[in-house]
Amino acid sequence: MQPPFTVSLEARDIACERGGRVLFQGLDFALKPGEALLVSGPNGAGKTSLLRQLAGLLPLEAGHLSAPGTEAGMAVAEFCHYVGHLNAVKSAFTVRENLAFWADFLGDGDVDNALAAFGLDALAEISAGLLSAGQRRKLGLSRLFAAPRPIWLLDEPSVSLDTASVKRLDAAIRDHLKAGGIAIVSTHVPLKTKFTKQLTLGLERAA
Repeated sequence: MQPPFTVSLEARDIACERGGRVLFQGLDFALKPGEALLVSGPNGAGKTSLLRQLAGLLPLEAGHLSAPGTEAGMAVAEFCHYVGHLNAVKSAFTVRENLAFWADFLGDGDVDNALAAFGLDALAEISAGLLSAGQRRKLGLSRLFAAPRPIWLLDEPSVSLDTASVKRLDAAIRDHLKAGGIAIVSTHVPLKTKFTKQLTLGLERAA
């Protein structure tokens, strides 16, 4: 799928349980093309679990997810890019090979575009095992550009990034939203992204 994107996202009455403990329940939100959601809350409130549920990596305890504007029967996860705490970088591969893997796996990819997104062009033939923590994070984020997806799920995306790279991240999210994409971001570091909506988890336990 190429931008401009037309996919929406709806979560209805969803719940999450981990290790016999209910993290959240009865959760509802809806996002239209071009909208961004900031997910906040204390540690253990379920921010990462929510993003993993949207990505199809954790099951819903209850509720329903849908992506209006897509073909009937397609799972929400099919339209998502998920960048979690781990960078999903294979150290034995070069930077280019890592991105080529994602471009091939996701289909319709553009490795050169992904390399340019966070300024990794000069490191393309370097083994990923030699990268600094910040460079590895940029490589992990660069797979957002290895193949287009309308929904970005970003869990603490600015971790290990320097100031210039955080600005690139902000610009990337802004451009994605302008193209009709959706961004759902969990972060403790302020971003300049203009979030359309905010969801705070854990309020019921703090009350």
